[in-house]
Amino acid sequence: MPRPQPLSVLISDSARERWGAAIEQHVQKSLDADQAADQTVQWVSPQSSPDAGGHYPCQVAYITRDITGASTKTRVLQDLQCFYEVMRASPHLAWVHVHSAGADRPIFAELRQRGIKVSTSSGANAQPVAHTALGAVLALGRRFPYLWAAQQAQRWAPLVERPDVHDLTGQTAMVVGMGRIGAEIARMLLAIGMNVVGVSRTNALAQTWPLRCTYADMAVHLPSTHYLILACPLSPLTHQLVNAHVLSSLPQGACVINVARGEVVDQAALIQALQSGHLHGAFLDVFETEPLDTASPLWRLPNVIISPHTAGHFAEHAERVQRLFLDNLSRFLSDTPLHNEYL
Repeated sequence: MPRPQPLSVLISDSARERWGAAIEQHVQKSLDADQAADQTVQWVSPQSSPDAGGHYPCQVAYITRDITGASTKTRVLQDLQCFYEVMRASPHLAWVHVHSAGADRPIFAELRQRGIKVSTSSGANAQPVAHTALGAVLALGRRFPYLWAAQQAQRWAPLVERPDVHDLTGQTAMVVGMGRIGAEIARMLLAIGMNVVGVSRTNALAQTWPLRCTYADMAVHLPSTHYLILACPLSPLTHQLVNAHVLSSLPQGACVINVARGEVVDQAALIQALQSGHLHGAFLDVFETEPLDTASPLWRLPNVIISPHTAGHFAEHAERVQRLFLDNLSRFLSDTPLHNEYL
């Protein structure tokens, strides 16, 4: 049997230093005994040189958090741009795995048009994101921004001065997007006594969720929704799903929590609803353009908590992403369907 060629993997230098041995061992284990090779992986970094034709040999690309760095969807910095260019110049690239839960950056649509498989790390940070969303409900419901502002002003401001503070028990939260993150958010909200309406593309939740609806039917529940929580992927269905009409359909004093994508919300309409007082407040982890422009009124609204796209951050995230990558690497090598493939 001919000697197998090494698997060519595009990866950052720091990720290779950290995970390279484990990846090599994983590939080696996948080979039959008579296929064993001295070298199982050929490493390519964003700083590698192309061949005479300007091409790279990459078959697999592993986009780790250190490569994305401070880049955003609308601001791609040099390290990530170099990674993109190597992928574009890799004619044999067959699979890309990304550390994030979503793959809505333009590069991934471009790669998929070439027939390249793209898989995400969906689920790796489901619980931390859900903890953030739960914290946002508690912070807004118990008026933490108000109390913090009073503390900074050294002003004694008991909540008895706020007749708009209600018990969260029995209030209704609508969770838009019932994937791993949304389901975890819903579970936690139920645990603190809230009613939860889960919104999904289909009625697949009908047998497992007490209150559920599709995107087409969510308008029915908006007038009784105190907390509108967005945890859905960005798609043609969800782009600017939350517009002026949806916001005006919420009851006076409702709150919006967005741990999805900024483009799910009409940001101008949200600002107007907050400034008018129709909404009590918002927790926003994502924005139409990131970083958020310093001129945006959102920075200065006292009823808004801004989080710089960090709802899912936790120190062990890289290890969870690595486990997902290795699992999918086995699937890729055995030509079986990938987990979390972005379709």
